[in-house]
Amino acid sequence: MADMTSTTDMTGTTKERPASGSFSSSCNACKQCAPLGACVAFKGIEGVLPMLHGSQGCATYIRRYLISHFREPVDIASSNFSEETTIFGGNKNFNTGIDNIISQYHPSVIAIASVCLSETIGEDVQRLINEYKAIHAHETDLPAMIYASTPSYSGTHYDGFHEAVCATVKSLACVGNETGKHINLFCNFISPEDIRHLKEITSDHEIETMIFPDYSQTLDGASWDTYHRIPEGGTSIAELKRSASALASVELGYILNSGGRNGNIKDNRQTESAGEYLQKKFDVTCQRTGLPVGINETDKFFNLLSVISGKQTPQKYREQRGRLIDLYIDGHKYVSNKRAVIYGEEDWVVAMASFAAEIGIRPILCASGGESGKLEETLKKILSDLHSPDMMVRQGMTFGQMETLMADLKPDLMIGNSKGYYIARKMDIPLIRTGFPIHDRIGAAHMKMLGYEGATMLFEQVVNAILEDRQRKSPTGYQYM
Repeated sequence: MADMTSTTDMTGTTKERPASGSFSSSCNACKQCAPLGACVAFKGIEGVLPMLHGSQGCATYIRRYLISHFREPVDIASSNFSEETTIFGGNKNFNTGIDNIISQYHPSVIAIASVCLSETIGEDVQRLINEYKAIHAHETDLPAMIYASTPSYSGTHYDGFHEAVCATVKSLACVGNETGKHINLFCNFISPEDIRHLKEITSDHEIETMIFPDYSQTLDGASWDTYHRIPEGGTSIAELKRSASALASVELGYILNSGGRNGNIKDNRQTESAGEYLQKKFDVTCQRTGLPVGINETDKFFNLLSVISGKQTPQKYREQRGRLIDLYIDGHKYVSNKRAVIYGEEDWVVAMASFAAEIGIRPILCASGGESGKLEETLKKILSDLHSPDMMVRQGMTFGQMETLMADLKPDLMIGNSKGYYIARKMDIPLIRTGFPIHDRIGAAHMKMLGYEGATMLFEQVVNAILEDRQRKSPTGYQYM
């Protein structure tokens, strides 16, 4: 391909053009915007209403995107920038927006994320928050206010997610009088069902745990008779405050936001994780392990929990592991040596590549829209002797670039989100839908992929997709495998 320059707009679409400027084209970016990820993380706080300091269009786009994935109502407020606001600043709009949120929603927390426009004009959102609090200092019931800087031109939805997680902890964590008897579990950008499964796992290990962000109810609740403006659920402010007194923090993911935005570790924006901040500020030990997908990575997670709890892994999980191994043996002949393209958030790509390699699938292309600069080295380390020198690793990818590479690679299947469907359809290969977003299937909020149970479901999904593809393409068809 020719040398390309690119910019990314608020919808996550990358505009590409050759360096010569002779023509331009648009390709889908393998990412979404940073404030979208921040809103997902913020929805994991109890009593929260997210707010974007910027245009109404940003809030509308993000609401539509999240509703299509989670199939739940999602309210996101906006300070509603206009032409005048863009020129003179958004102080008035900000104050009016906060007033309206308080009067209509009565939240415990207002979580504010910036967007491209407010960042471009240099809006100091933290100053606006401080000024608002000063004006209303006589009021005793003001909601807590959290701010995360999330311009879409610098980072992805994954960066925005972790920016919001760290901003929340920075804003609320404080040392109290109690001695910590719990751990902090920073669970990463996973499904509500996987969050519920992590709660089950830590409870069975008899470990008192603060899980954050916890949107297992707020983005996957029960049916209501009347509309709830703020759904029940989420990590409480009290839990977040005492995160500074925890015995330890456990972070799921190797990369998180450790590379800084766009791989620029000199970027003066947030590059530390929530666990790293708590360790530096409050001396809370931070342990990091990967997303527990598949046997290898789940073993690491369970071993860590055993060390923390001082107890052996419960029998039920040892039995789950044994059944998973038996399932691997049953289905190995169907997946062995299949060639896969894996794409999505960087830590999700690492987890899926590890899973694929251990079941006999060859990851031939691992791609992400993220630009940490750490994806390739992390894959080599985690895959270890299962790493193939032929595996291509690409960051800052668009789906247009991915399609060009895949034309020569000729993979057997794709593993990733719904945005790759048009490529899978064109190449007539199965797409195993994982990660975010999943817009063309129902049940994304209920996908369990973590732990031995999650790997069981994922393995069955992969094998059955391959079998269905083989049956569909057979000239005679058959009913027995």
